[in-house]
Amino acid sequence: MEDVLADVPEQVPGQVPGQVPGQVPGAVPAARVAARGAQRQDGPLAALLHAPGREESLTHVEHVPARSAQEAEWPVWAAPELVAAFRGAGVARPWSHQVETAEHAHAGRSVIVSTGTASGKSLAYLLPAATAVLEGASAPSGRGATVLYLSPTKALANDQLRALTALGLPRLRAATYDGDTPGEERAQIRDWAAYVLTNPDMLHRTLLPGHARWASFLRTLRYVVVDECHGYRGVFGSHVASVLRRLRRVCARYGAEPTFVLASATIAEPASFARRLTGVETEAVARDGSPRGSMTFALWQPPLSEVRGEGGVPVRRTATAETADLLTDLVVSGTRTLAFVRSRKGAESVSMQARRSLDEVDPSLPGRVAAYRAGYLPEDRRALESALMSGRLLGVASTNALELGVDVSGLDAVLIAGWPGTHASLWQQAGRAGRAGQEALAVLVARDDPLDTYLVSHPEAVLGRPVEATVLDPENPYVLAPHLCAAAAELPLTDADVAVFGAAMPGLLEGLVERGLLRRRATGWFWTRHESAAALADLRGTGGAPVRVVEAGTGRLLGTVDAAAAHGAVHRGAVYLHMGQAHLVRELDLEDGVAVVEAADPDWTTSARDRTDIRVVAEEASCPWGEATLSFGTVDVTSQVVSFLRRRVLTGEILGEEPLDLPARQLRTKAVWWTVTDEQLVRAGIEPADVPGAAHAAEHAAIGLLPLFATCDRWDVGGVSTALHEDTGRTTVFVHDGHPGGAGFAERGFASAQRWLGATRDALRACRCPAGCPACVQSPKCGNGNEPLDKAAAIRLLDVLLAASTDSSEQAAALRPVLAPGLGAGGEAGVTGAGVRGGAGERPARIA
Repeated sequence: MEDVLADVPEQVPGQVPGQVPGQVPGAVPAARVAARGAQRQDGPLAALLHAPGREESLTHVEHVPARSAQEAEWPVWAAPELVAAFRGAGVARPWSHQVETAEHAHAGRSVIVSTGTASGKSLAYLLPAATAVLEGASAPSGRGATVLYLSPTKALANDQLRALTALGLPRLRAATYDGDTPGEERAQIRDWAAYVLTNPDMLHRTLLPGHARWASFLRTLRYVVVDECHGYRGVFGSHVASVLRRLRRVCARYGAEPTFVLASATIAEPASFARRLTGVETEAVARDGSPRGSMTFALWQPPLSEVRGEGGVPVRRTATAETADLLTDLVVSGTRTLAFVRSRKGAESVSMQARRSLDEVDPSLPGRVAAYRAGYLPEDRRALESALMSGRLLGVASTNALELGVDVSGLDAVLIAGWPGTHASLWQQAGRAGRAGQEALAVLVARDDPLDTYLVSHPEAVLGRPVEATVLDPENPYVLAPHLCAAAAELPLTDADVAVFGAAMPGLLEGLVERGLLRRRATGWFWTRHESAAALADLRGTGGAPVRVVEAGTGRLLGTVDAAAAHGAVHRGAVYLHMGQAHLVRELDLEDGVAVVEAADPDWTTSARDRTDIRVVAEEASCPWGEATLSFGTVDVTSQVVSFLRRRVLTGEILGEEPLDLPARQLRTKAVWWTVTDEQLVRAGIEPADVPGAAHAAEHAAIGLLPLFATCDRWDVGGVSTALHEDTGRTTVFVHDGHPGGAGFAERGFASAQRWLGATRDALRACRCPAGCPACVQSPKCGNGNEPLDKAAAIRLLDVLLAASTDSSEQAAALRPVLAPGLGAGGEAGVTGAGVRGGAGERPARIA
């Protein structure tokens, strides 16, 4: 098992050449930088420090120095008209990594370029791809070579189309093909376009099932460009890996073997990741030759408020409220700013609060701030993208829909409301500012939770770490099984397809035949049903068709919410925010998939609570830690949204709780768990009455720290703790993946448990609160109302657990025998990608 925090040879973003990995580059004490920033009235940081007491929120400031360019000559094979177009756009000479990538691709070698934000990765794949299209334009059909471009978001695909159009090359016939493409235009695109920009969802649901209609395009497919591929991690990445394998198989049917060109933010082991994603051998280009302006990177912890939370503990100002204030100050100072917020509701809340504050300063400014997120109608998204590109908007609060690649030049500052889940995402978001080469500001605003509090107190964990390995499992049976059905519907499966889908295929096919989904014939395995096989695989884990949000009275469609998030986002009584306007959910009809809302103006927001139970299906690996035991295996999780809290918008103060009556959801997944004996509890000085609070607090804190050791978002996992679990007979703490079949996160936790749980204990000790707070053991999504929690006992519990722990190499060795490809222990292959919310939080918002 690879160590996700191990040093990698590539230069870390912000690391000066020759610097030892882990060493903080150019660090300056926060107080000195704060004073200096206050004197520099023209600097973006100064706009944030003018208010009294703001310096106390600034826990660390880092200066990332500028970097000079390493240029190269244009490839001799590049189409002259393409080179002329680039030169006309101001690109006199390409950078070294662009040419190195292009040379690999032109020679027919699949390649991944893994460099920093704004490093010009687009030019690296456009050189070979556009050259092929232009050279093929002389064919009788006008497209002797075609290119398929895959983007994780519609916004990025539209941005790429704008860039292609701006080159002014009429023979470069490009078009987007996505869910917003009108039906009457789709046939024309299939028959005319040589450069098609789409996304994995359309490839999965439309292009591959209807490949016969795309035969002329696929027959001449020369390149497949997979942009921003670092976003394909976890379960979503495993789904995309299956889709790409299906694409390769269909292309072979038409005699094509396209070269894959992947573009990624800086990640660890890019070649290995690209091979797992595509299934083909891939070269890697990771030495960044682009220049970079200097950046000021600040860590920011919101101040304590006067509000007291559960148990009477002090509560810090929320990250969304603090980010809204910082966004307001930056907009007032004329600083073009992008604020990244973790949820759709959070993005709307930041935008709405900033606009209200700006209205008190200058009535002309609120109209220059907006929210951007998934779930908007296509015409609303296009209008916002245009306003952002043109500079009409000074401030935008966005989900990760704008993290990936959209070329927004001229931004001066980025605010990041809460740890984004990975170092790769952190640098990708921070790199949105300064793309035009000017000095930039990035601020990470901590949420009041264990992980964020730890990070802003330990800058070396943020700024001195190499980027993580990217986790995906192409042979996850819960992911692969429905894609085998889809592949069989496209072309009958044969024994030769093991080379495409891996050694897990034969066992899965047997199960699919037994369930009547496939039929075995002499020539292979066939799909047996009339309905679409592609519908069995939900790529983004949304759990079915999205829920439509409809305005009461008018019947106007406001937007959509993913089915898996509907129980927590649009339950009866929920506050739903849309383009700065608050609505209250009057009714949620799960059968018809409709949430009816009405306009309102509450000064509170809502957050759902759920309750979770867990049963052990099979223990697949274990490691004795003295009397304690660390285990990994398959579990069944039952989760149900049971109530919701109403909280003040600015302070987070709890106003009340109301019950809900929603159906339970079932999930079979993977978990890591640990048990301790009664004798260990006695030695730890934990009385029987205190055991539930100790285990519960340790569970919350461990979930908060897992993202440091597994490439996951903390909302990708859940947890359950109990003083006596019926399956283990002991005090037990579970941390489980929030996706069917598992996503590799619990596996990583098992492999790095000694370091992970050690860091959890250290974070609890470092928190200065006397009895536990939202920064260490309290969770905003706890189904038990954060009761009981015992921070001191949790520390002693972790002490006794870790006393005889073994290192991660032994734990990783214990895992290897049970991770062989196959169905997995204890269950059949599933045919759904839906997930449920875990005990610590809800699943992440769908990527736009």
